[in-house]
Amino acid sequence: MTPTPDSPGTPHTAQDILAHLGAENVKFLRLQFTDILGTTKNVEVPGSQFEKALAGDVTFDGSAVEGFTRVEESDMLLRPDLSTFLIYPQFSREEGERGRVARLICDVTLPDGTPFEGDPRQVLERQVARARDLGFEMFVGTEPEFFLFERDETGRGSTVTHDKAGYFDLAPVDKGERIRREIAGILVQMGFEIEASHHEVAPGQHEIDFRYAPALETADRIATFKFVVKRVALEYGLLASFLPKPLPGVNGSGMHCHLSLFRNGVNAFADPEGEHGLSSTARHFIAGLLEHAGGMAAITNPLVNSYKRLVPGYEAPVNVAWSTSNRSALIRIPAKRGQSTRAEVRMPDPSCNPYLALAAMLAAGLDGIQEGMEPPPAIGRNIFRMTVREKRHHRIRELPTDLREAVDELEKDPVIAGALGEHVLDHFVAAKRAEWREYSSAVHAWELERYLDLV
Repeated sequence: MTPTPDSPGTPHTAQDILAHLGAENVKFLRLQFTDILGTTKNVEVPGSQFEKALAGDVTFDGSAVEGFTRVEESDMLLRPDLSTFLIYPQFSREEGERGRVARLICDVTLPDGTPFEGDPRQVLERQVARARDLGFEMFVGTEPEFFLFERDETGRGSTVTHDKAGYFDLAPVDKGERIRREIAGILVQMGFEIEASHHEVAPGQHEIDFRYAPALETADRIATFKFVVKRVALEYGLLASFLPKPLPGVNGSGMHCHLSLFRNGVNAFADPEGEHGLSSTARHFIAGLLEHAGGMAAITNPLVNSYKRLVPGYEAPVNVAWSTSNRSALIRIPAKRGQSTRAEVRMPDPSCNPYLALAAMLAAGLDGIQEGMEPPPAIGRNIFRMTVREKRHHRIRELPTDLREAVDELEKDPVIAGALGEHVLDHFVAAKRAEWREYSSAVHAWELERYLDLV
């Protein structure tokens, strides 16, 4: 596989890509985009349509996509971001025999070329442009976690874990070692720089970390990462799940996000003379994240199931606070300083739409900078062990406890709601309200076990 132009993040011309598609015998081109709820979609075209696709002239029915548009105004266009071009490695022999497949990530436009306000990728692009106008660029590194489960005899997924290993275990206890290596190898071929991979705390739980990058590139890579993980697991006859809390009594899966702002190539969060080695820009940004944490929660933790991870006792944050030393706070400042100075936001989970989640966090931090917000003092103690009175003394609030409360907080937060835009906000809220109503009216196994014989 040639290093260019397969690697994402490098600008290409349409003619360069066309020539490379022919030279590499690529038979199909996937035009990829994301719906409001974070599900990756694509329109795949054969070689006869490559020029049309690269010109942004491929249409699709927007009314068939969650939260996009109505039937009477359904035609939409896919405008490819040529810098996202890559050729997929072959996941199986059969796939190779059918012909190689390439992909481009697209922005969604109306037929006249106007950007579609309901496109999540462009929601993030607007915040990236806002940061640029203020002289900043946000870089993001993520730590996505996932579970590997066995499939039953019919091929359906189960919650039987692939192994019984724990944190940093080795084979043969860690049965996911080979799969993680294969995932990492494929991602490297696709232009990722993998920093680490390991078994996580819970049985069957894994983490693969890739190098930080500009916010939009990171969001694109999260979407690609999830596809690759699921695709490789399928080849092994397993189910890869990014559900935040698939199993009771063990840790759930998070997606910690390491955020930093750069100005003219220099980390704007670093100040050797500042308290904790942080600049005023970093303090303001952290304060904005804390101020808008409640409003962000529905975006960064968008499922009913998300709030079963955000409970005490399993390392996930429940308190709106920051720290330079412990992992019980919502935001932690890792020890490295200088160009590596960053804020680790620990609340997001991997079920989120990465474009909306990064847009919400960036909007919150920029609001803190523009309003000159100051965070409360950093917390050095384990917050999980603090009393209610101690938390009040340190001005520590709690995150929303369920999806309904989180959506309420989102609607009350003009900064996060404004960053999403009216279209995305309205459709997202409507979908989440419906999800909560459906969950609330369902009868769950726990209720039957607890009450059926008792009352």
